[in-house]
Amino acid sequence: MKLLEGKTALITGANRGIGKSIALKFAEHGANVAFSDIQYNDDSKLLEQELAAFGVKAKGYASDASSFTDSELLISQILEDFQTIDILVNNAGITRDNLLLRMTEVDWDRVINVNLKSVFNLTKAIQRVMIKQRYGSIVNMSSVVGVEGNSGQSNYAASKAGIIGFTKSIAQELGSRNIRCNAIAPGYIETEMTAKLPQEARDKWIQDIPMRRAGTPDDVANLALFLASDLSSYINGQAIPVCGGLHT
Repeated sequence: MKLLEGKTALITGANRGIGKSIALKFAEHGANVAFSDIQYNDDSKLLEQELAAFGVKAKGYASDASSFTDSELLISQILEDFQTIDILVNNAGITRDNLLLRMTEVDWDRVINVNLKSVFNLTKAIQRVMIKQRYGSIVNMSSVVGVEGNSGQSNYAASKAGIIGFTKSIAQELGSRNIRCNAIAPGYIETEMTAKLPQEARDKWIQDIPMRRAGTPDDVANLALFLASDLSSYINGQAIPVCGGLHT
């Protein structure tokens, strides 16, 4: 059974990691996939080919999710190419970790803009489309760090906590139009981003996880698929952890 047959999805920050896994999972389940990243490069071309192999339409776009102008232009371009957008996954994100004592204003602003403002940008740009068609599922990528906090990540934690508040508010604003908005809060997931952590830090994370293993991008993609599909048609305004029971 293909859960997203005939749907069109937009996934930001999809060239690698969790975003790429979500794109592949959606294509496997019949969705046409538009995806964006800060650059359109060889990774983008490869992902287009991998997605098209599922027999769906796929196209990558270069777009800065932290830019309101870029985001509005992206939605317009996708509508020209795909005619509709049924699902939005706000996945673009970065880290600039440091203790507050040493954190610069530039590092604070960049993380807030890429992680949080991007969610505002894309959701605002796409809501007109979804309101008109009276259907849509918006999935925002938060983090357990946005729930629990984490030393050395005050900028990242603030951005991810903000996403949860935004998600719950948009769920209330758009729910009457048959548009759902939910968030996923991954824990320690093995990606290119977490691979940069020192081994000692990675081992400590895993020791704090009751399941004693890191998650995979596919673990997150499975939940994204559920939230994007009609299987979750009465789930709205929720922030769901994918963390193996982690408590920091």
